[in-house]
Amino acid sequence: YYTSEASEDTAVLGVWFKFGTEAPTLDGFSLRIRGVCPGSEFEGEFPVEFVSGHLKVEVPKPRLWWPKGYGDPNLYEVSLELLRDGRVVASRTDRIGLRTVRLEREERSGDKGRFRFVVNGIPLRLVGANWVPLDAFHSRDAGRVEQVVELFDDLGCQMIRCWGGGVYESDRFYELCDERGIMVWQDFAFACARYPQSEDFQKGVRDEVRKVVRRLRNHPSLVLWCGDNECDYAYDTVNAHPEDNVLTRRVIPEVVRRMDPYRPYLPSSPYISPENRRGVPMPERHLWGPREYFKSKFYTEHMADFISEIGYHGCPNVSSLKRFLPEEDLWPWDNPSWRAHSVEHWRGKRRGYDRNELMLRQVREFFGKVPEDLESFVRASQFTQAEANKFFVEQARIKGLGGILWWNVMDCWPQISDALVDYYFGKKLAYHYIWRVQRPVCVMVGEPESWSVPVVVDNLTLKDAAGSFKVWDADTGEVLLEGEFRVPANRNRELGRIGVFRGEQRLFLISWEVGGERFGNHYLLGSPPFSLEKYEVWLRRIASLPRQFDPDEVGK
Repeated sequence: YYTSEASEDTAVLGVWFKFGTEAPTLDGFSLRIRGVCPGSEFEGEFPVEFVSGHLKVEVPKPRLWWPKGYGDPNLYEVSLELLRDGRVVASRTDRIGLRTVRLEREERSGDKGRFRFVVNGIPLRLVGANWVPLDAFHSRDAGRVEQVVELFDDLGCQMIRCWGGGVYESDRFYELCDERGIMVWQDFAFACARYPQSEDFQKGVRDEVRKVVRRLRNHPSLVLWCGDNECDYAYDTVNAHPEDNVLTRRVIPEVVRRMDPYRPYLPSSPYISPENRRGVPMPERHLWGPREYFKSKFYTEHMADFISEIGYHGCPNVSSLKRFLPEEDLWPWDNPSWRAHSVEHWRGKRRGYDRNELMLRQVREFFGKVPEDLESFVRASQFTQAEANKFFVEQARIKGLGGILWWNVMDCWPQISDALVDYYFGKKLAYHYIWRVQRPVCVMVGEPESWSVPVVVDNLTLKDAAGSFKVWDADTGEVLLEGEFRVPANRNRELGRIGVFRGEQRLFLISWEVGGERFGNHYLLGSPPFSLEKYEVWLRRIASLPRQFDPDEVGK
């Protein structure tokens, strides 16, 4: 099934079919199709002239499938029956969504270019996260999939990127995404390497891709096939040409074009085109770099319209650490157990950086010191990670980027990582901060420029939004800016500016109301180091905003 046209007035559903029969002729054979969605139905019957073929069905006043925030993820139950002389001889039933999708990718010299998903003719801006395997032991996946997808849904993620270093998920995963309106960017399972190019290996890849595409192509949530994760990087870093990778430039796209030509294909993430190798910026990027202070130039002056990987480390809760670290190795951190659970390579020992040392450096950068006990260190680490990830999402929304997919929601084994939720489903502070800044309508404060900071409202929906807002100083209670707002659909706008000095360290609290519901956010003004003791005080005020959480439970 595919959708060739989609609007409020009409949609056109395409059907490719194939069947087998021992009948000597096809006289009396026909196909009957019927689709049912609450508030919409369609049906039709078509004569069959060959055992395989194609038909189109017009659906008047369709209920379109929309991504989360932009509308309802309407699904049709479609039954297709093969009839012979009016009697059903074979049938199948599927759940599908009526929607079109394309990818706008433009490269422009000296500019961030454009990387936008266009669904039902509407260019979207989106927020979301990367997906890693559910468990290191995949026999446990079925018991975790619904709970983990619920986390993405609760966080307001509009897209999940199924990372190429993972696995092809179960049918249930894609069904959940269909139902919740969560778009899926699907990498094929190749990552971070230069793979063999032999004919035998190509044949294996061709068979793998054929099976994956056939299984998943009817899911409306699936909006992109991507050849791999960072394999173009693997070529480029040794001054080889990514275009020489026959797997992503010929083998995989040939199968995709033949079996699913209605869905966009990207050779790699990030894709390095010949123009990119000549210096034209890539419109879609993975922003890792030195992983220093999260407001450094690397994060604020990048040339990308779409960020498909970005993240910051945060220590798991103490209760989780106690479940996978021996008691004698809980603290101090510099021991083999901590290193093993921070993904230190068992043979090479040290990777390009030590994840634990990096985490300490990030804490020291932000607070000017590293706490000397486990409980305080875990909290300080989570404070730093939460502020960083919040900033990444806010900057993407304020700048109007095509999207941001941060790394990541959930750990697949007990480890020290960038995830917002550890293997035992312990939520880090960043979970609460990201929840707040991924609301469809969100009020944020931008960075200082010309003696002031902008207050911006962003609307990731297809309807104009109206409401009220207030920004006040957390220490003095002084109201800095307040009023009513209106913001067009799928746009953001500046609501006003607040005078500031860059040398000050202040906490601004933000609240807004839209559609009868109240929301909250905050902004941290100034440069590090911040006082850890002061942040502990501020955390209580941040926690008391709408969608409250218990500040005493952070890191426990």
